[in-house]
Formats: sequence, C-alpha cells, structure tokens
Amino acid sequence: MLNKPMAEIDNLKYFALLEEFETSDKLIKLGFGELQNINLDNSFYFLPFQLLSQGFERFMKAYICLGHLHLTNELPNFKYLKKLGHDLEKLLSEITDNYYFDFNRPQYALDNEFLKNNSDLKELLFMLSEFGKLSRYHNFDIITDNAKIGVNVNQLWEKFENSILDSKDYENLMDFDLEQEVYHKISRHIIIIFEKFVSALSRQFIFKCLGQKSMAITASTFMDFGMLYEQDFGKMDYRKQTTKYKEKPKKVHKRTVVDEVQRKTNPNFKWKKIIKSDYVGDWPFYADEVIIECRQKHWCVITIDGHDYALNGSAKGRYKLENPHDAGMAVMGKSISDFIKMALELNTTKKH
Repeated sequence: MLNKPMAEIDNLKYFALLEEFETSDKLIKLGFGELQNINLDNSFYFLPFQLLSQGFERFMKAYICLGHLHLTNELPNFKYLKKLGHDLEKLLSEITDNYYFDFNRPQYALDNEFLKNNSDLKELLFMLSEFGKLSRYHNFDIITDNAKIGVNVNQLWEKFENSILDSKDYENLMDFDLEQEVYHKISRHIIIIFEKFVSALSRQFIFKCLGQKSMAITASTFMDFGMLYEQDFGKMDYRKQTTKYKEKPKKVHKRTVVDEVQRKTNPNFKWKKIIKSDYVGDWPFYADEVIIECRQKHWCVITIDGHDYALNGSAKGRYKLENPHDAGMAVMGKSISDFIKMALELNTTKKH
C-alpha cells in the first residue's frame, strides 16, 4: 500500500465522484429493502435485481476510481472503465488484484478470503451481472427471436433460494402463521452475503487504505457498511427506506389501562413476560423484554414497548395488527414460531 499524498481533484470531478457513491449507496440499500419486501404476494424480483446490479456496478467503479487515483495520482480514463464493462465479477477481481490493501488487522484476512473465495457471492454476482448485461430484456429477446438470449436469472435465482431451504422450511410454507418467515430467511441469507461484500470493500475507506481523500468522499455513505462486523450482519431492516413500506400504514395498538385490567382479570386471557436473558435460543426481537398473550385459546398477541402486535395469523385478522417482523420490531430472518407455540401453550398452564 502506498502512502504518498493523493493528488488534488478538480471540483467538478470531486463532486461527480461523491455523487456516484451517494447514488450507489441509495441503490444498494433500496435493493436490499426490495429483497426484504419479497413475499407470497410480491414476486417482483425485477426491481431488486435492477437496483442491486446498478448499485454494485456503480459502487465498484467509483471504488476503482479512488484506487487508481491513490496509486497513480490521477483518475482513470474513459477507456479503462469502459473495458471493465458491466461484469460485476470482473470488477471485483480488478479491485482485489490491484486496489485492495492489508490494513494490518485480523479482519483483513477474513474480508480478503470472503471476497476472493466465497462461492455464494460469486454465484449471486454472476446472476446480477447477467441481468445487467442481457437478462433484463429476456422476454423481448424471446419475442423478437434474438439469437443471443441471456440466461433466465429468475430461474437461477429461484434455484439458489431453494438451496437455502430445508424440509422444515417447506412445511412452514404451508403454515399461514409461518410462511412469511421462510421469505425472511431467504432474504436474510442473501443480504448477509451482500453486506459482507460491501462492508469488506468499505473498510478500505475506514482504514484509509485508499488515502485520506477516499475516506472524506465516502464518509456520508459507505462508512456505516464499513462498521459492520460478523455480529451485525443480517440485522438491518432495509424495507423502511422503500416506498412500499413507507406507504403502508403500520397497524399497531398502544395499550391502555383498560387493556392492562383486561389482561389481569379476564380468565380467558393468558399471558407471560419473557426476558431475553432468560430465553434459551436465538432471540428475535430488538427489545429485551416482551409479553406474550393468548386470548380465548386462539388469538395470540405480543406486547413490545407498550404496543400490541399480532403473533399468529388469527390475531392479525381479528385485531387488524401487524406482526412484529412487518412492524420492524423483530429481526428479519429470525423466527418467532417459538413464541407462537409458547403463547398457545399458556392455555394449558396456570395464569401468570
């Protein structure tokens, strides 16, 4: 890694580069959000494919510009970037071969190994590359008898998703209360891979591997990715940035004194407080304490920070409440099925 001062960039190019990082940051986060929006009622994969293929390409090309500037004291010319094309795997190889430097931390070895050898990352980048190059016009190629038809990315993506699932997941797809968790599991698995990819590159900015100016240019965008480590991956709810999520009203109920009296006096309301430190398993909620409740042996709700959410589909239909995942109160991809089971089992135990 070179330590020579980075050349000055004229204002026009500086702000153009800054805008590319801002654009790619927004595209990537929106792409993650749209992946998390995929469910039984929404199979519009085209949108996240479009957002992520564009976002990753712009991010890596902007990264290469900073790397080239750091090594040569000048920005790359048009021919250099054009030659790299739209192949995301090729762009990543260009980075790891020429612009990826050791920052003298154990994390570097983990990041470098992941970027160069993770098979899931390679497969996902290949699919997004194919989508960006040819497959987004796959249907028109069929309609117009184009001799050069791109691969069907939807089919490849579905095959990849199926490889994530086990027999229990397929059973859950048949369960009205748990089917959404299967989609959450898929999106979480994929987003963890992408978060590791983006954070591994972003740490180069944090540790000033591409110079002080690179850190300044990316400070308002990719620094948050660079701060993600193993314990952080897969926890962010990116849906909150999507139009679909913002426009949908969140149906929750703020508890009242009457609700508390009902809970404590109605013999048909069984409830139990559960604390994270006492729970054996993978705690799925952001809050450290919840109260589960089963009403009339059928409708299961959960109270988080003084608000009620639906635990099972029956409660969602009766009380018109969001479930914890859709309300952003539970970590995407972490199951709440154990809490549904515990709530239903309250009917066979004494009231708390």
